[in-house]
Amino acid sequence: MNLKDKIKESSVETLNSLNQNKKAFFLVVVLALIFMFALCWIVFFITVRGPEQVMVPNVEGKELTTALLELQAKELYPKIQLKYTDNPDDAGKILNQNPESGAIVKAGRRINLTVSRGTILDHVENYIGQNYDDVKINLQTMFTGSSRPLIVLAEPSYKSDQSEAGTILAQDPPEGTIISNPVTVKLIVSKGAEYENTRVPKITGLGINALLQTLSGSKVIFDFTSHIVQDGESEGTVVSQEKDSSQFVPNYARVSAEIALPKKQNDDEVIGLFQANLPNYPYAVEMTLESSKAGVKETIVTLKHKGGSVTIPYAAQKGSELLLTIAGRTVAREFVD
Repeated sequence: MNLKDKIKESSVETLNSLNQNKKAFFLVVVLALIFMFALCWIVFFITVRGPEQVMVPNVEGKELTTALLELQAKELYPKIQLKYTDNPDDAGKILNQNPESGAIVKAGRRINLTVSRGTILDHVENYIGQNYDDVKINLQTMFTGSSRPLIVLAEPSYKSDQSEAGTILAQDPPEGTIISNPVTVKLIVSKGAEYENTRVPKITGLGINALLQTLSGSKVIFDFTSHIVQDGESEGTVVSQEKDSSQFVPNYARVSAEIALPKKQNDDEVIGLFQANLPNYPYAVEMTLESSKAGVKETIVTLKHKGGSVTIPYAAQKGSELLLTIAGRTVAREFVD
């Protein structure tokens, strides 16, 4: 073989060797890339893998500190809501939880816990000197929605006293009595000084506005009747009363009076006589007559009355509703037509 052939053969071998090495190099590069991609994929999933799933423990009925430790052990976090209960022994305990015990959740989940603040009241307060109706309303408001009110007012006893009617004079049990179970409170309430008298105000000849102003400050209960205005009378005025202004009567005694109503009512305003039958009260309570139309309320008069038959003259818009309220509660209503 001559030199030329040897050089040619050597070149071919070198070229073949380079081609083989190139394929090997390319294969190594491809394998390295695949390995790196697989490694990155594994690292990615390890990094973003969700937290461990755990079972929610049962913490209902347990003290808050105990419940928090149990949740912490499961890597669960509390969201706390406080609530008053009827049982003083519930204070600081878990009333309910969400999710419920046994549920499978991811670690780090928030668990809603309702925790008792105990009772809204843990002892009997001092009611002496307060108004009975105010105390009654306050207690009703305090225990609204409660299935077992902790304080129940018994039907009070009434006695004559110099104190204003409705004032609480005595109570049993006394102030400071600890409440562990529902307590019935007995009260003695003033019905005012029965022997006090008041002068009968003169209302004959008064129109509606002046009449209502007089009634609001009077300690006399007027029982009104009405008739259609007659000759010589002015419509919408009081035409007679049983007793005149020279006479004295016991506080909140009843006196008859007559009012003349228009033959034809105005298109916008109606003059009439509101009538209602209520329970008889042991003392005069404050009541308010108001008109309501299109959501707008206007007070007609506020006066004191002992219940039973209630009659109040009024002037109100046609189509309105008259509401008689005692201590914020509607006890009678009537439509104006």
